Amino acid sequence: MKVALAHDYLNQYGGAERVLEVFCEIFPEAPIYTLFYDEEKTLGKFRGREIKTSFLNKEIVIKNHHLFIPLMPFAAAQLNLGSEYDLVLSSSAGYGKGISYGSKTAHISYCHTPLRYAWEFDEYLDWHPILKLATSSVAWYLRYWDYSAGQKPDALIANSRHIASKIQKYYNRQSEVLYPPVDLKTFYRDKKIQKAGYFLAAGRLLKYKRFDLVIDAFNKMKLPLLIVGGGPEVVNLRRMAKSSKINFLPFANDERLRVLYNGAGALIFPQEEDFGLVAAEAQACGTPVIAFSQGGAKEIAEEGKTGIFFHHQNAEDLIAAVKKFLLSKFDEDYIRNSAKRFSKEKFKNKILKIVSNAIIA
Repeated sequence: MKVALAHDYLNQYGGAERVLEVFCEIFPEAPIYTLFYDEEKTLGKFRGREIKTSFLNKEIVIKNHHLFIPLMPFAAAQLNLGSEYDLVLSSSAGYGKGISYGSKTAHISYCHTPLRYAWEFDEYLDWHPILKLATSSVAWYLRYWDYSAGQKPDALIANSRHIASKIQKYYNRQSEVLYPPVDLKTFYRDKKIQKAGYFLAAGRLLKYKRFDLVIDAFNKMKLPLLIVGGGPEVVNLRRMAKSSKINFLPFANDERLRVLYNGAGALIFPQEEDFGLVAAEAQACGTPVIAFSQGGAKEIAEEGKTGIFFHHQNAEDLIAAVKKFLLSKFDEDYIRNSAKRFSKEKFKNKILKIVSNAIIA
């Protein structure tokens, strides 16, 4: 069976790219089709793979890709695989599912979310008013395109029940839920690492991830907070941090992240995410999560057992949740065991089963 992988674009490294990495493990010979690729920004994770890009694979696009959103559907369609492959497996939050291929090629799309810039641009482009205005003017086109692209795959896999409901809402299609994989050989409870009394927030420093809310709360509480990650908001967030107990670390590799997860009293997860791989990784290390009670976090954490929820995205609610956490006790083994449902092995086996069923059909 000849397989091709597809991904929206490769100029960052986050949860979606972790999923693509596992696809690469399952199908080591499969080329990757993507709009553009930056080896450095993806931390060399796909070095040595055959990667085929679109006409948007230019430095100016890679550095300012949000400015080229209206061109991306066209660029995806120009990635034409012909009839060369038996199967296309796409990892998509938008454009990967819109590539072109022959009528006899099966297509399975792992959907991280329907295209945010089509359906939820108010939320995700709020940081850039001019771009928000420009994108809103073509939102009808992006919605039409994304709906049409959402009809192409033979099977859709949602990364959470939260996203399955969006697939039903925007594409009017059913999907199978399969949570993103956590490598339990990398992320585990290391008893040699003592809890160090700090709270941890980790991820790409983007506006919608609401690290500003965490800093606001911890400025007021004067509790130790460690923020790990890089991104466009880093300067603003550093400027916001008035408490001497708030510290920043740049991007950490998986081994360093494991140490940080293990040493933290809790992970702070203030954003609404499609799933929330950081939260699942922290729990694999036996660390509870203090999370905003929307999106995928509700499918990862269990109130009072593996975490604490707060229900409004403001500092006051987060402070109340932290205070509740400090008065609570958690069972590390229970938390760690709850994360086994996200294991990479289970993910691989399920993908292979779905692929087998699609090819037979």
